[in-house]
Amino acid sequence: MGNAIGMLEFTSIARGIEASDFMVKAAQVDLIRSSTICPGKYVVIVAGNTGDVTAAMATGEKKGEGYVVDQLLIPNIHPQLIPAINMTVQVDQPGAVGVLEYFSVASAIRAADIAAKAAQITLIEVRIGFAIGGKGYVTLTGDVGAVRAAVAAAIAQTELLVGSAVIPKPSPKLFSALM
Repeated sequence: MGNAIGMLEFTSIARGIEASDFMVKAAQVDLIRSSTICPGKYVVIVAGNTGDVTAAMATGEKKGEGYVVDQLLIPNIHPQLIPAINMTVQVDQPGAVGVLEYFSVASAIRAADIAAKAAQITLIEVRIGFAIGGKGYVTLTGDVGAVRAAVAAAIAQTELLVGSAVIPKPSPKLFSALM
């Protein structure tokens, strides 16, 4: 799958779908997400080695010219990032819960990577754009000190934060709802 991730956000659904096809044909990348997000936008996320992701992104930007509203390229991603975006994480030992909410999908993805690199936590999910007004949010778990450190690091190194929370002892009912 590689060690880099790239994302393009489009104002046009049709242009986003078309660009997605061009991106995966342009380079050896995995298509992590290609879907609509609110409000009526389209997001494409690819992963692979940095060179291939860069090439796919350049192709997508060219094809989506005039419709690209946000973009992101992160080389050397944390291994937990893609499973969290794909919502395939299983948490064996629930602990404190951290939440980071952003006005931007790109900011949420970047925050998740930063948080996972900053402390010994487990990313639960990176939710992007759909049914949340185009926002993004990250949930994570671990011991309370690690969760606080991860949330603080993400806040310090990202933009467009809406809000954050650290819940030291979440209810098992809440934790179940997050999974």
